[in-house]
This record gives sequence, C-alpha cells and structure tokens, in this order.
Amino acid sequence: MEFQKNAENNKMKILIVEDQFIEANDLRFILQKADYQVIGVAKSVAQALESIEIERPDLVFLDIRLRGKETGIDLAKELNKNHIGFIYLSANSNKSILEEAKKTHPYGFIVKPFRPKDVLITLEIASYRHKHSIESLSQQENLLKESIEEITSSNLKWDEALVEISKILQTYVPFDYMQTGFIKNDFNPIGLLRKNFDSYEVIDFDKFSKISGKSKQELSDLKENSPKLEFPKIYEGSAFNEIFQNSPIKRIHAQTFGLKSFASFPVRIENEGVFNFFFFSRNSECYNAEHLSILSKLELTLAKFVTTMYTSKKEISNVIAKKKTPIKLEEKSPEFFSMIGNSEKMLTVFDHIQKVAHSETSVLILGESGTGKEKVAQSIHQLSPRKNKPLVIINCGAVPDNLAESLFFGHEKGAFTGALERRIGKFEAADGGTVFLDEIGEMPMQMQIKLLRVLQEKEFERVGGSSSIKVNVRIIAATNRNLEEEIAAGRFRLDLYYRLHVFPIIVPTLRERREDIPALVSHFMDTFSKSSGIKTPQISDYAIQQMINYNWPGNIRELEHIVQRMILLNSDSTIKEVPLPTSIKTSDEGKSQEFLVQTIHENERDYITYILKRCKGKISGKGGAAEILNIPASTLYSKMKKLGVNGLNQ
Repeated sequence: MEFQKNAENNKMKILIVEDQFIEANDLRFILQKADYQVIGVAKSVAQALESIEIERPDLVFLDIRLRGKETGIDLAKELNKNHIGFIYLSANSNKSILEEAKKTHPYGFIVKPFRPKDVLITLEIASYRHKHSIESLSQQENLLKESIEEITSSNLKWDEALVEISKILQTYVPFDYMQTGFIKNDFNPIGLLRKNFDSYEVIDFDKFSKISGKSKQELSDLKENSPKLEFPKIYEGSAFNEIFQNSPIKRIHAQTFGLKSFASFPVRIENEGVFNFFFFSRNSECYNAEHLSILSKLELTLAKFVTTMYTSKKEISNVIAKKKTPIKLEEKSPEFFSMIGNSEKMLTVFDHIQKVAHSETSVLILGESGTGKEKVAQSIHQLSPRKNKPLVIINCGAVPDNLAESLFFGHEKGAFTGALERRIGKFEAADGGTVFLDEIGEMPMQMQIKLLRVLQEKEFERVGGSSSIKVNVRIIAATNRNLEEEIAAGRFRLDLYYRLHVFPIIVPTLRERREDIPALVSHFMDTFSKSSGIKTPQISDYAIQQMINYNWPGNIRELEHIVQRMILLNSDSTIKEVPLPTSIKTSDEGKSQEFLVQTIHENERDYITYILKRCKGKISGKGGAAEILNIPASTLYSKMKKLGVNGLNQ
C-alpha cells in the first residue's frame, strides 16, 4: 500500500497527545518515517489546546487516559467543535469509557501495542473518511438545494409544496411534526404531522384548534404571549423544559403531539419579516449542531422557496378548507416492502436505511434476536449502487472455528487435509457487492484480527496461498450482543468495533413498537394462508389485543410462528383467541427464553404435521411434503427426526 508523500508544505500535520514518552516517541518515529509532519507532542489536554492555538493540525492521535483531570474524551469534544479529526489510542476497554468515547465520533481507534502498519492504515482510512465526509456534506447540500429549487419552480400549492419539501428534509433533519409560519400574527401557521414513511397530514390553524381543544382566538393569544424565536437554536433537556414553561404555544404543541425536543430555524424574508421552520421530535435527544449547519447552508434556498410559493392568507385558507383528507404521497420504496411498520422507531430505521444506503459506509445493525436485522441489511444493499452485485450473508455464529478462515477467504488445493480443490471464499465471491456479517459478536478473537486486516488493507490471501487478492466489498454487520460488554470482557476487539461502528442502526424490539402488531399479524396471516392453500381467517379484536399485550421475547420471529400456529389450530372462520405461552409471565428471563425455543419447535412440528396430513404421509417426489415446503427431502427427514414427527403414521 502506498502512503502519502507530499512536498514539505503540503504534508498532513499531525499532533500527538500521549503522556507516555516511549509510546509517543514510537508513534512520532512511525509517522515521520512515512513522511507525515508531526507538529508536536502534548502530554495533557491543556498542552494540546495551547499547541492547537499556535498551529492547527489536520488530525490528532489522542490517548484516552491523560495526565490531569481532563481526559482525551474531553479534548475530543473540543476537536469536534473545531472540525478537527482524531484517532484514539488506548489499551483501555472499560465499558463506560467506551460509551463516552463512542459519542465523540472518532475517525479511528488503535489498540496498544500497535504495529507501524496498523498506524499508517488507520491514518489513511481516517484521512479518507475526513475528506469524504466533507465531500459528502457538500454533495448532500447540492442535492437538497436542487430538490428544493425544483419544488420552488413547480405549480404546487403552498401546503402541497410543504409536504414535498418535508419529504426531502426528513432524511437530513428528522421530525415527527414540522410547523411553519411567520412570526407576525396575521399569518396562519401550517403544521405537518408525519403519518408513515413518506406521507404527512396537513395541520392548518382550524384543524389544530380542533385537535388541541383551543379556540383560534385562544391560540392567537397564546402565541402573542409566547417568546418570539428569531435565532437558530436546539431545544432539548433543560432548554426544552424552559421553553415548555415560558412559551404557552410551544407547550400546547408539545402536549398535543407528545413532543420532547425541537430545532428552530428562522428565515428572513424581504419585506415580510421572519419565517420560522420548527422541527419537533418525540425523541428527547434528536437534534445536534449538524442539523442546524445543514439548514444554515440552505437558508437562501429556503428563503426563495417561501417567497415564491407562499400565497396570501385568504388563498391558503381556501386551499386548506378544500382538503378533507391528508395528502397521500407515493408508497414506500419497494425495497422496504418486506419490512412492515409505521411506528416512530421503525420510521427512524427506514430513514437511516435511506440515508446510509448510497454511501460506502460500514453499517452495524444492533438489536435483539428476531427483530429483522437481516432484512435491514437486505434493504441497504437493494438501495445501494451495489444492488446488482452479490449480497453474501455469513452467520458468524454458525461457522466452526477451524473452518472460518477457509469459508471467509477460500483455500488452495492441498492447503489442508480434505482440500481436494481450490475453493473461492465468501469475500472473493462478494467482490463488488456487500458482505453481511450476521452475529459478528460470536466471531472468535483470532478471526477478528484477520477480518480487521482485510477490512483495512482491502486484500487477503487464500489459506495455503502465497499471493494477495484485492477485494472491493461493503461491510454490513449485525449482532444481538452488547459489544461494549464483550469488549470489556476481552471477547471483542476494540479496533474492530470502531471499524464497524461507523453508522449504527438500532432495530427496535416488538414490545417497543406494539402499534405495528396488527399490520404484522395481517401480513403473516395472508402470507401463511396463501402458501398453505388455506382461506385467510378473520381475527377478533380480543385476539389482536392479546397479542398487543404480550411481551414478545422472541420478537417478530416469534410473532410469525405464533400466527402460523393459531391458523393451524383454528377450526372456525374467525380466530377468537391466541394460544400464547403462559409461562412467559415468569420473571426468570432464562426460563422464558427456553420456553420460547420450545414453542418455535412446536410451531414447526405442527406445520410439518399439517403438511404431511395434506400429502397423506408422502414426503419426497411430486406432490410430496418436501416439494410443498420447498426444502430437500433429506432436510425434511432430518427435521422430522429432530422434532419427533413420524411420517408413516400421518
């Protein structure tokens, strides 16, 4: 790999913040030998800040533990404010420290002791990420401007244009409710309430009056007695609590829609005054400086949009009065069809998928077993420029330790006993596409080291091979484990974690999105009934409520099996009650999980038994159970043996 070697005045300037002399000196030697310019070595946060005042570095190598009260994490927060990238140096794997370090968004992490090659590769990756993050922001800004300008030049009415602009802004400035309007009281505000992934309900003054239970005059009075917010600001935590107390109109909005934070962005319109965009969220920690930065770069574009599209008060009122139902936009992208849900947490997942799909960023999907992490990975791949290339899935928990390297990277003929021919590994097969590393938390430590090398160097050797193979893959990983705890316990490498944890997506549990259960039940009922040749039964409100009240430790996977089970056991046209596990009510989590596994096996056994009855005991051949189940006969025999199903007596 070639490293950067520029003229003296163009060398990357690096500051080392490390209080151990030997390690700092070793790092300086490695960097200088690779022709980087080390502008200094600081032993504390105070020294580092003094050094930065004298000469601004391009990047900082930063130890977490430093002399004095302030840590490397404290310095990282200051570096972020000044848009200076940094790489952590540490041998520490304390969970609480790791949590704090993660929040500062470093460009890399090097675990002590380190190899020179590790340092240089991590530095090159950090430089690439820093450069492309700037380029990416610029591209996003241009894309947003072009999209808003296109709406501005359209023939859409004001409220329709607001819906379209909301759809564009949502990915970059997320919100559950957006309110717009001039500060002056003689203009009616319009709000947009997000209903699902890409549709919004227009909330005009009349509708908000009905929803809030306040008359229009009362709302006008409340607005008049509220502070005029004329500067960009984020209202979270104490700032939100203060505005909640001091602004009656904001308090009404928060109470009406369950809002817990918001960002205010005013746009000054010539001859008209200040026009406010308020982005509200039901999440108490939703907004940051990056959101205001994006909006500030769009200020002139948004001002032109308001100036061009905003009509008189009378025309707005007439337009809104004609609208009896919310505006309906086009359906979700087909790539999301296998993922069902309009809950707040699922909408966040969809937004994150859409935001990250087109980049080359590594993604780490976090969530309990059965939440649908693989479907998230599939959606990211299908929305990405790599969609026409392979998506290769590797279940790290199902790979034997002695076969892992061969499976991942392939082997040459004769590399080991039984290697009768050359075999292409999963990474080579995925070249140009995506590798999905499922259950990465279960990967053996030795394999983690080899994987990290491949992710950094973009090349590997087959087992028994002597030449390097270049590979171009995007990595998506998933785990149901708490990786911070795994790191603290010494079971997962800190540097691999940071290499993967570039863009985390948290998939909610089913108990966190209970409002999605009716739609999921309907989907699974239709799917299972069609595949089984059964007429889809009706389901009672009581049965639905049973499922909403249930805790679902097995998440969507358990729900799917329960739906299959209740259809198989139902003999009427309507399902009146759901056969939910009763012992799940125990407080012993371990016992609950054991019962869950048994229940899934019972569901599978009942389904196979039902299909065998339909086939009159025939297993293989045309019209046999294996054909209907779309699995090899040998697999079906194996399942029957494991589940205790006797095919001869069906």
